[in-house]
Amino acid sequence: MYAIIDISGRQERVEKGSFLDINRIEKKEGAVLKVSDVLFAKKDKDYLIGTPHVKGASVEFEVVSHFKGEKVVGLKYRRRKGYRRKVGHRQDLTRLKVKEINL
Repeated sequence: MYAIIDISGRQERVEKGSFLDINRIEKKEGAVLKVSDVLFAKKDKDYLIGTPHVKGASVEFEVVSHFKGEKVVGLKYRRRKGYRRKVGHRQDLTRLKVKEINL
């Protein structure tokens, strides 16, 4: 069984027991997050297609940890002007674990 959900502005495929990294959310570690924006679900040979969401369906997550992603380096450069700039960025992320898919 799996579901495709809309979370943090992205569409993600989730299964029970899988992990998902999304942009940082304001929940403490160990808290439960319930998402009811289920776009599509498959259970055995049954397909549930939402218009735009599947009615009564939800996915429960457990907040596992908060962390920072890998560093992304950006460069700015102007030729013949002696201008160079190096900028780094690390995105704040939250790791979620799928506890249950309710259909």
